Parts: sequence; C-alpha cells; structure tokens
Amino acid sequence: MKERLLALARRIREELTELEPLIQRTQEAWHRAQQSSDDFYLDSVALSLLGFYVGLERLFALVNSHIDRTEPGGANWHQTLLRQMAAEIPHVRPAVISSESYELLDEYRGFRHVVRNVYTFHFDPARIKRLVEQAPVVFNRVRPELAAFADFLQEQAEIQGE
Repeated sequence: MKERLLALARRIREELTELEPLIQRTQEAWHRAQQSSDDFYLDSVALSLLGFYVGLERLFALVNSHIDRTEPGGANWHQTLLRQMAAEIPHVRPAVISSESYELLDEYRGFRHVVRNVYTFHFDPARIKRLVEQAPVVFNRVRPELAAFADFLQEQAEIQGE
C-alpha cells in the first residue's frame, strides 16, 4: 500500500509538470488562430484543451481506482468521476479538488465530450475563447489542490511506513 501511495503522489506531480506547457501551447495556438483566422489552429486549440482536461481526468481515475476503490460506470461516468473528486470520503481521503474547481472543470468536461463527438468545423469559437482564457486560471487553482493531495498521499505512506 505504501508504494502505491508514493507512486500515485509521484504520478500526480509528474502530470502537473506535463500539463503546464500544454496550457502555454493552448494560449499560443489561440493567438495564432486569431492572427491568421486559420481554422486549423482552432482545431489545435480544441485538441490542447481536450488534452488538458483528459490529463486531469486520468489523475482522477487513478485516485478513484487506487484510493476510492470504485469504478464509476454508466453513460455519465465522466461527470460522476469529477463530482467524486470534489467530495471528501470520510476515513479514506479529503476532497481532491474544491467545489469551485469542480465547477470550473465541469465546463472542460463538457467540452471534452464535444471534441470527441462533434466535427471540428462545428466548434463554437466563443466557447473555445472562454475556455482558453480560463485555462491558466483553472490550472493555477487546480495545481495546488492536486499538489496538496499528493502531499496527503505522501504523508499517508509515511504513516504506514512507521
């Protein structure tokens, strides 16, 4: 169990390091899309926004399987997983993210569905603009929450090692 907690804490920290440049790439692609009016840049922005959320969702799924020991199912499992991360599980773990972060990330979760299920030429540029502008704010809010959760996991591993 100790090794699993340490591995998950390390994975969270590594993923956060990987997500930061993705936010910067999203901003740059948006800037280029605005300069050139080239829809292909808009596709790049959408893919980067998808990658941002999916990277976080991957971490949430790992927390879910390694700590919560549940598997959300059904058609709305993405929504259930995100909601679960904003909830404390007494005697198991604190909330992984705040309710405020949940609200912010829920729009990215919804956009994830759009990117995966709609043709790119149907994207709403106004929605993408809002998501791009909010991405650094959202990441700067979620990053310390996930880092604090990684610290919690490390502390639990140290307690188990005593």
